[in-house]
Amino acid sequence: MTALGAALDALDLGRAPADGPVAFGGTLGADELLAAYRRGLFPLPAADVHASAYNEAVYGGDVETGEVALLPGGADPYALAWWSPDPRPVIAPDGVRIGSRLARRLRHRAGWRTSADQAFERVLAACAEGRQPVWLTGELAEVLVRLHELGAAHSGEVWEGEELIGGVFGVAVGPVLSLDSMFHRRPDAARVAVADLGARFAEAGGRLLDAQWDGPHVRSLGAVPMARSRYLAELSGDGAAGPPDGAVRPAARLG
Repeated sequence: MTALGAALDALDLGRAPADGPVAFGGTLGADELLAAYRRGLFPLPAADVHASAYNEAVYGGDVETGEVALLPGGADPYALAWWSPDPRPVIAPDGVRIGSRLARRLRHRAGWRTSADQAFERVLAACAEGRQPVWLTGELAEVLVRLHELGAAHSGEVWEGEELIGGVFGVAVGPVLSLDSMFHRRPDAARVAVADLGARFAEAGGRLLDAQWDGPHVRSLGAVPMARSRYLAELSGDGAAGPPDGAVRPAARLG
């Protein structure tokens, strides 16, 4: 077990903040990142020294009092924040809402196709484009690519002809797929990507999609709040999903 893994095991998430970072520090590596996801945490790296200074200004007092943990590793602990929201928005993998309007559109759009794990790095790059604040840093992207190579990170893609028009990516832990980000270049293409990857994950034995951040958009996809304690129990439950089938399929089947 890595030093970060041992420190994560020592975290008392039952007393951790519900709507703020639960820890700062540590390092970003494939083993460390996977260890964090297995314990219900995901990273938000600071984009630059100004973002790191902001973290220290806002949360430094909580670190000093012990409300927010400080993990070992890293020259600047405030450059890497770890979050574990409570409650957690989750979706049944085969229960992503498409809606009747989009279903009708899909049936008349024979050109839309979907796939999985066929363009992981392109999906990552598209998800990072123009996002503020910047959290999908080059360092984090490199680690996610490594997790993809190891079979732990997956992407869903939506195509119009040869153009990638939508996508989503996330990290799988046991029966849970934690969705990190999505993008679209056509209306509703991101929703189609989530629905398709969720369906493939369900076929592979997955039981839960984790949307990480609650809000109107993920609620419209079918997300419901789950207490952090129950979410952690789901993560450690029996069974693990296999890799999603990556074959190209018509998007119309989702309608």
